[in-house]
Amino acid sequence: MCGIVGLFLKDKSLEPRLGEMLTEMLITMSDRGPDSAGIAVYAKGEDGQGKLTLQAADPGVFAGLEDELSAAIDAPVTVRIKDTHAVLTLPEDKLKEARQAVKRLRPDTRVMSAGEIIEIYKEVGLPGDVAKRFDIPHLTGSHGIGHTRMATESAVTTLGAHPFSTGADQCLVHNGSLSNHNSLRRKLAHEGVQVETENDTEVAAAYLTWKMQEGQSLGEALESGLNDLDGFYTFVVGTKDGFGVLRDPIACKPAVMAETDQYVAFGSEYRALVNLPGIEDARVWEPEPATVYFWKH
Repeated sequence: MCGIVGLFLKDKSLEPRLGEMLTEMLITMSDRGPDSAGIAVYAKGEDGQGKLTLQAADPGVFAGLEDELSAAIDAPVTVRIKDTHAVLTLPEDKLKEARQAVKRLRPDTRVMSAGEIIEIYKEVGLPGDVAKRFDIPHLTGSHGIGHTRMATESAVTTLGAHPFSTGADQCLVHNGSLSNHNSLRRKLAHEGVQVETENDTEVAAAYLTWKMQEGQSLGEALESGLNDLDGFYTFVVGTKDGFGVLRDPIACKPAVMAETDQYVAFGSEYRALVNLPGIEDARVWEPEPATVYFWKH
């Protein structure tokens, strides 16, 4: 079943409220998926700096990582610990090297996201509990995506939760099911794109990453997916400066969108949007099947 929310802010004055609004929207969708939840937030940092978000079952493994990783990559690293996650800030041109060093220094950690501005927080539990653990309501940013999950195709684990990030500053959440994800997984492996979990949503995210690495825009990659991805799905996708939505040609999964001069919002149901500022004057519509919607800063 699952519930998706998304918010793309046009009005910078709303950026300090991004986490608060996303949290409220996602909690409203709790009964669509009670087993796990996650939020991706795009929050710009200092120029030339990148972010690596890590997860560990035991956050004690993050102790000492700041100094060890700084020495390993010969660059300054700061570590901000939030419950089972840690957000590492370091020079952007050192992200790839840092990711490899983390595997060596802390093999029990998992990378949730990497890029210039993305942070992903996800865990097992209800949206309200997950949001409280990571203090999501106080996060600031330009856009974000949230998901509450009802597991159907893989186990209830942190790594099986959404969002999935398979490329720099990219993430995807999904409501539905792909019938050809195993064959796509093999094709992606042949192309050198690795998928780490059994979740079909990660396959979809990796597919879009691969297409964009081949030179397609996000919109073009989503269009390609209409031919290559079998099943039923609603995707909400985030990039460094954009926000996209796509429903499959049948569009059997519920979805509603709203747009004002201040924002674009997505929800699996309209009730997720009712407390947004100015919603009474918004243009509200159901996204069309097999139609790519995309907004960019």
